[in-house]
Amino acid sequence: MNLDTINAWKIAKDEKAKNLGEAILDALQFEESRGAKQNRSIVLLGITAVLRAKPEGGDFIAAKFLTNTDARIRADAANTLSRLRSKIANEKLRAMLLSDNDPIARANAARALGAAEDTDAFNLLLESAVSDQDSRVRVSAIRSLASLKDVKAADRLLTRGENLLVDYKKSKFANPNEKNELLEIATTLGRILPSLYGKPNVYITRAREFLENLLEFDDKSPEIYLALAKVTVNSYVVEMGSTLYKYSKPNKTNWLTISGSLQGMGELTNVNEIETKTRVDSLYAHATEQVIDGERMADFDFTKAIPDVLRTYAKFKTKNLVEVLRGSLKHKDTFVRATAAELLGEQPANKENVEALKTAFAKSLKTDKQYNDAQLAILSALVKLDKKEAIDSLKLALDSPNFLLRRHAAQLIKQNDLQASFPNAYEKVGTVKPYNRKTGTKLGQVLNTNADYLRAVSRRNAKAILTTEKGTFTIEFFPEDAPLTVDNFIKLARRNYFNGLAIHRVVPNFVMQDGDPRGDGNGGPGWEIRDEINMVEYERGMVGMALSGKDTGGSQWFVTHSPQPHLDGGYTVFGRVNETDMKIVDNLVRGDKILSVKIVEGKLPVKKGK
Repeated sequence: MNLDTINAWKIAKDEKAKNLGEAILDALQFEESRGAKQNRSIVLLGITAVLRAKPEGGDFIAAKFLTNTDARIRADAANTLSRLRSKIANEKLRAMLLSDNDPIARANAARALGAAEDTDAFNLLLESAVSDQDSRVRVSAIRSLASLKDVKAADRLLTRGENLLVDYKKSKFANPNEKNELLEIATTLGRILPSLYGKPNVYITRAREFLENLLEFDDKSPEIYLALAKVTVNSYVVEMGSTLYKYSKPNKTNWLTISGSLQGMGELTNVNEIETKTRVDSLYAHATEQVIDGERMADFDFTKAIPDVLRTYAKFKTKNLVEVLRGSLKHKDTFVRATAAELLGEQPANKENVEALKTAFAKSLKTDKQYNDAQLAILSALVKLDKKEAIDSLKLALDSPNFLLRRHAAQLIKQNDLQASFPNAYEKVGTVKPYNRKTGTKLGQVLNTNADYLRAVSRRNAKAILTTEKGTFTIEFFPEDAPLTVDNFIKLARRNYFNGLAIHRVVPNFVMQDGDPRGDGNGGPGWEIRDEINMVEYERGMVGMALSGKDTGGSQWFVTHSPQPHLDGGYTVFGRVNETDMKIVDNLVRGDKILSVKIVEGKLPVKKGK
């Protein structure tokens, strides 16, 4: 394709995008003019289309629906304005936050005001953050206050946090319901108080005491460490130094404490005080020596903390950083090697770095049978450092049985103008090949037989009953919309795969996510399933497959706390939780466990007392 052809293609593409955007806006304008006769589906789809296509003037049209009589339309319009970071409708959004009777609409209005950095909304956001009856609204308002960075919010946020902490301490649960809100307050304090550092101020003292008290009950959440580091700086270095030393000794398995405290250290890379910088560098040398030593720590869970060790260590740009990263390419853990490769890709393109990546990639092809993260990351880093030296590794990738690795290699070839060396790259990618036992891996291959398809589409009234410490909720599956995804979940559940797994991700008013056996967001069953994109919309309570890219689903799944139209068509929807059971889901926080999952096909058993 010559330059003239490329330019013509770009112009044609831009023209089509412009025409599409105009069509979206015309449709919304027409529906808005129809008043009570407007087509609800067209309006909702149009508002989401504005978010995705981003036509010029789209936020102006979306803002017209903020006063719609339909709460869902108002909420979606606010969501679109939030994600576009539009500043044109702040007055309407303030009115929504003040008086809308729908909590999701109020929550989205709060988010949009924060995204617009509307300082005139400060008092309203602060009041909502500490007194709204719905936790979704409070959390959204707290986050928006973090965007405004006004220290005047500290007093009331601290009071709210201190009161919540009293209830937290009294709770019978290991992970009390107040945890989500407390972590949001901690994060916001870490955003608004650093400007006071070094000045005598009661808020700094109160914040430190609040965060340290919270840490006594929750030493696994990185939000607390990050906030504490920003608020206390010098004292954090000393205190976390002793914490890291404590947890780098035998018989201590709290990798989340290591990870969180080191993430906090990463916030101190721009500290001006020479003494503090020296202490941090010294502490990192100690922590890295202790934690990265794969042989010494082989029996402990610290390996999961090493990616955060490496990322934060890299921020300090120490003299031995490159040696540490090259050494970490030899680590037994896939995700340690993936992180090391990613960071090494930011280093100089010298012979030693390139050869280390080439060696690591060849070894990864032979040894990594359950996860392909290292292969993908190493290949990307290698191409980034030296395209020509990456050619042999790209050839190996194109011969892999893993479709995802072949596709990734082809994309790198195209993005880096290497087509001359690979004229048939996309032919080699081909389609997903049938599973072959000889490859020793199930990654990126077709695992389903005809019998699997027939069983999957024949399921009727299939449900999963999930038991937690905070109650039981049921997932009603959609086998007609996502048969193989449903079948995959049922297969894992019947193997007790999900039993005892901790919920590793909760974003209030967005999703609750589980299904990771590692607990760090990286785990899976050792295979990937194809997406089954369908027409089911992400309303509140919808169950979807978590992905790290196209066709990368495995065992991680999520439930939406509120409508998330921007997820429609991008993630497989394969079930739902009814509104009654969503009250249980709403109370789940990070660290809570799914104790058991029971699959039922046919009628559900009658609950006791009913």
